[in-house]
Amino acid sequence: MIYLDLFLGFLHVGLFAFGGAYGAIPLIRDTVLSYGWLTDEALSYMIAVSESTPGPIMVNLATYVGSSQAGFPGAVLATLAVVLPSFVIILLVTATVTNLLKNRYMQAVLSGLKPCIIGIILATGVFMILNNALGLTKNFAYDGRSIFLTLLLGTIMFASKPVLKKQISPITLIIIAAFCGAFVYGI
Repeated sequence: MIYLDLFLGFLHVGLFAFGGAYGAIPLIRDTVLSYGWLTDEALSYMIAVSESTPGPIMVNLATYVGSSQAGFPGAVLATLAVVLPSFVIILLVTATVTNLLKNRYMQAVLSGLKPCIIGIILATGVFMILNNALGLTKNFAYDGRSIFLTLLLGTIMFASKPVLKKQISPITLIIIAAFCGAFVYGI
């Protein structure tokens, strides 16, 4: 009976908890107190512990309550129940989006959005370069180190393809930028 109660109680939490972990706390509190699994004070302590441990609060609380009420099988069952609705919803959304992306009208919309997104990213990059290197939004004062780093990274990015016979990955460029920034500006 406790296994069914744990499963149904945390399935209810998983189904109706919207707005993230903090939005789910009142629902968790109602469920845990109505079944008598924890006192209000013990639940408050467990919320604090769940916030300070890795992982989602709902999963941490479900695992703890399940373990305290029915041992390891209870922990597994409560954890499964609290994540099951989200898992099923994500599977359904993925299946729907996959089919939707094959639709020619959706392809046309996405093809129209690509240049807009590229323009937004490019405009943001240009703004950041002008703002950080030339101080255009503040008092006009150029920063020679920023200009040097921008030119260096641009050269590395554009010169890598002919030299390496492939485009340098963004992650590699970010790592190079981090080391160059630490060297130029000092740690």
